[in-house]
Amino acid sequence: MLPSISGVIGGTVDSTVLLSLTIVLCAFFLEDLTTVVVGVLAADGIISAPLAFLSIYVGILIGDTVLYSLGWLARTHPRLAHYIDHDLTAPMRSWLQNRYALTVLSGHFVPGLRFTTYVASGFFRFPLRTYIPMAIAGGLVLLTVLFTASYWFGSITSGWVGHLRWGVAGVFVLILFFVGRHNLLVYRAKRAMLAGADNSV
Repeated sequence: MLPSISGVIGGTVDSTVLLSLTIVLCAFFLEDLTTVVVGVLAADGIISAPLAFLSIYVGILIGDTVLYSLGWLARTHPRLAHYIDHDLTAPMRSWLQNRYALTVLSGHFVPGLRFTTYVASGFFRFPLRTYIPMAIAGGLVLLTVLFTASYWFGSITSGWVGHLRWGVAGVFVLILFFVGRHNLLVYRAKRAMLAGADNSV
C-alpha cells in the first residue's frame, strides 16, 4: 500500500499543481498513509515540505467537510429521516451530545471514529461552531505529529533500500492503527460498564 501511494504521488512530480492535487485526493481517502508517505518524500526533496503539508491538510479539511455533508444530506432521505428521533439512534445521539467537542477532536486519532462521528454530526445537525474548530484542531495536530515523524524517519533512512524503508514505515502505520483500535476497544468496554452500572441503579 505505501509503495503504491508513493508511486502515485511520485509520478506527478513534474507538475506542481498535479502533484498537489494528487496529495489532496490521497489525503481525502487515506489521511494517515498519505501523511507518512508524503513526509518521507518531502525528506527526500521530491516534494516541497510546505506544499506537502498544505496539500495534505486541504485534503483532510475536504474529507471532514464531505463527511459532515453526507450526514446532513442523509437526513433529507425519507427512509433515513425517521431515524433522527428514533429509539434506535437516541442513545448514540445523547452520548455524542454529552461529549461532542472531545469526540470530534478525537475523531482523527481513533480508527473508525472519524467517519461515524462526523457523519452523525451532520445527520443530527450538531452545531458547526463546535464541529469546525474541533475538526480543524484534530486534523492539524494529527498532521503535524505524523508529518514531523515521517519527515524525520525519511531523513535518517534516506540511504536504505526502498523495500526495507517502506516496510518499516508500514509497520509504523500498523502500530498506530492497532494502538488506536486498542484504545477504542478499551473506551467501548468502559462505556458499556458505565452504562450497565447506570441501568442497575
